[in-house]
Amino acid sequence: MRDFVAALRGLTIRGRSFVAAGIACAASAAVLGEQDLLRIGLLVMLLPVLAAAFVCRTRYRLACTRRLEPSRVTAGDRVSVQIRLENVSRSPSSVLLLEDAAADGLGGGARFVLDRIEPGGSRDLSYVLHAGMRGRYQIGPMAIRLGDPFGLCELSRSFRSLDELVVAPPIERLPPARPTGAARVSTELRRATGLVGEDETTTRPYRSGDDLRKVHWKTTARRGELMVRREEHPRTGGATILIDTRARAWPDGGPSASFEWAVSAVGAIGVHLVRGGYRVRLLTDQGLAAIAAEGTVGGLLDELSTLTPAPTESLYPALAAGRGRVDRGGMFVAVLGHTDAPTATALAGLRPRSAPAIAVLVNVASWSTAAAAPKIAADLETTHAVLTRAGWAVLGAAAGTSLAAMWPRVAARARGPGGVGAPGAAGVSGRPGAAGLTRTVGLTGATGLTGATGLTGATGLTGDLHTGGRSVP
Repeated sequence: MRDFVAALRGLTIRGRSFVAAGIACAASAAVLGEQDLLRIGLLVMLLPVLAAAFVCRTRYRLACTRRLEPSRVTAGDRVSVQIRLENVSRSPSSVLLLEDAAADGLGGGARFVLDRIEPGGSRDLSYVLHAGMRGRYQIGPMAIRLGDPFGLCELSRSFRSLDELVVAPPIERLPPARPTGAARVSTELRRATGLVGEDETTTRPYRSGDDLRKVHWKTTARRGELMVRREEHPRTGGATILIDTRARAWPDGGPSASFEWAVSAVGAIGVHLVRGGYRVRLLTDQGLAAIAAEGTVGGLLDELSTLTPAPTESLYPALAAGRGRVDRGGMFVAVLGHTDAPTATALAGLRPRSAPAIAVLVNVASWSTAAAAPKIAADLETTHAVLTRAGWAVLGAAAGTSLAAMWPRVAARARGPGGVGAPGAAGVSGRPGAAGLTRTVGLTGATGLTGATGLTGATGLTGDLHTGGRSVP
């Protein structure tokens, strides 16, 4: 009975017109006393009712499968949706109208009309979606409209299956750090940070028959039970990427805003480092957000696909999490928007001692026409100066900037004249007027200045370095 009532509610305009015409004929027959007109009116009203009863008693057993190729794309790509509809009942289907729902950000769904599907038969359908903006989108459910042969009634039924499409931000492929014949920046940076990376989990409890030479005594002492090495893995380089997700740091808005550029930059740097063998950790205003390593970059892209500015006022959770990473070593990359002097000072102290530190300062004033643009520009200069004095390699990015075009320059600053990750190297190449310190850094082994990286922040590296009463140019 419930299906019949639902079918009556699904009468088409033609079916409702038949009902209205039947009622008019019946009323006219009552006034005029014409019995034949009454019979015609009853017949006209009965046709939509019979059509509703036919539709509600239709019991097609249909199976629908959907496949996305690929299931994770970057903004601007196209996605192929493959659909297979099978009739698993013993009777052929009637004309079917299929509609697959999709979000407006993907260009909407698609509609298909199928004549009939024989018992045990199937139909393959396909259409293309355009991923315009990053995000997570649901594809489906697939809705089917059943109708009678006269088009008097339609009843919609839908499948429950949903598929998720992840649209990551557009990612640039970063070029090598140096011209032809040189190693990639990821390879060079890994040489500096490989020794301060993390050990992978390679131990397990001791089992009878295990070789005692494989006992991991350090873990055994810590756990209080015999632990053996599962297998030997090389130490992997560690890298931390911090993105400022505070809404106050990104005053502009819109799909082409500075925050979207920053998210794309984080994705490009993260994928670039993972390809170079790094284990990358992503930090936001809430702390650790994602971890990516070789073969597991999907988690990082999934996090970036839904990353939005948050109404928080402080970067303390992110800085606290970053300080723990710096204590264990590893390269540090920060992508910042509008940053004030106190935050820049706190961030400057996170520069690793034995690994590069890179800051990408996004000039949000170039995306915004707000009255606060002069204040934003002044804070940008202050942040640049604070980080540069602390030994960071700083890169400024404005609207229309290509990260791929600037990456070799920032990589060269991080590499410095003493090699990638050399003590003070980022500060040497990152500051104007510091080129004269090339020979001074070369004295590291000769004069016993190893570990004197504190001179970077102590002297400012602006004048001559005096050693034993003699000035070294």
